[in-house]
Amino acid sequence: MTTLAIMALAEMHMSAQQALWGGSDTNSPEINEDRSVTFRLEAPDAREVKISGDWMPPEGWVPGSVALSKGEDGIWSHTSGVLEPELYGYSLTIDGVRTLDPNNPFASRDISTLTNLFIIGGGQADLYKVNDVPHGSVTRRWYDSPGNGMERRITIYTPPGYETSVESYPVLYLLHGAGGDEEAWISLGRAAQIMDNLIAGGKAEPMIVVMPNGNVIQDAAPGEGSMGYYKPQFMVPRTMDGTYEETFTDVMKFVEAGYRVKTDKSHRAIAGLSMGGFHALHISRYYPETFDYIGLFSAAILPNQNVTSKVYNDFDGTLRRQMENGYQLYWIGIGKTDFLYKNVVEYREKLDGMGMPYTYRESEGGHIWKNWRVYLSEFVPQLFH
Repeated sequence: MTTLAIMALAEMHMSAQQALWGGSDTNSPEINEDRSVTFRLEAPDAREVKISGDWMPPEGWVPGSVALSKGEDGIWSHTSGVLEPELYGYSLTIDGVRTLDPNNPFASRDISTLTNLFIIGGGQADLYKVNDVPHGSVTRRWYDSPGNGMERRITIYTPPGYETSVESYPVLYLLHGAGGDEEAWISLGRAAQIMDNLIAGGKAEPMIVVMPNGNVIQDAAPGEGSMGYYKPQFMVPRTMDGTYEETFTDVMKFVEAGYRVKTDKSHRAIAGLSMGGFHALHISRYYPETFDYIGLFSAAILPNQNVTSKVYNDFDGTLRRQMENGYQLYWIGIGKTDFLYKNVVEYREKLDGMGMPYTYRESEGGHIWKNWRVYLSEFVPQLFH
């Protein structure tokens, strides 16, 4: 076969592969040397293309958007301003239809919304990267939950060296927010990367991190369990009715029976974001001699007024008992523009009136993963000393 024939066949093969998978050699996003980012989309027939990114000033509950400019080659483009180190999310809107960037294969799901991702490294953002350090393992397990009458799926991080070690480890129970599931902290919270990097840097004790599904009607995340593929919802039935708190010992029994964990109060921590903060608050006071470390990240603070679960009875009395039993750390974090800010202010006033000690962290921004990743990276180094 001649060289020209070989080249022709190779070109045909490459074109077929690109057509088969809908690929494009357009580079997007391109992170520039000055930390600006250029986005491109080949869409010669589109009338309007916009980009919405979480670095843009918000428009209500959603990030703002800007229009891309169309070049003569049919490629739309936009270059951002200089961005600080961070994990960012964005999406495109083409002629009014929200979509992902077809040139960026990296995306995550938050409830039912898919968003493209990119990282600008440096500073805090280096905790979110996969660096050249020893890595822990992330497994999805199924455990029996008699309290919920089903087998349920759970995500568990074990630290580097767990498989070859014989030692026992402290455990952090890390809870997600409304609309999340056992995938949320791994996918959106970068929990595994944060743990790997903090442990490697000597900033955190090696520990096991347990990430359960807080939606008691689900056996697993949408698409991962017996309910099959369905659209995730923000608030599913029985989300905050006391069942999860009451049956949380099912999770603990599974972990303590199957993993080498230290089972005393001084080696257990519980933390969560939003609804998970609500759960962490109530689980820790309902079982007041169980956790020495409690983290409330943008927590939905007050008891659910529409349910009559025994979990929420005697709120003040059980808090006082928790305080009298003692703990090492009660950590509260909230963003200044978080819609739950007022609730946290009122809760702190309650704690102050009781003389219940806590550590308070106030940050910029609202009810966003940017804050929760920071909170996790600040909370974990304070555990188990």
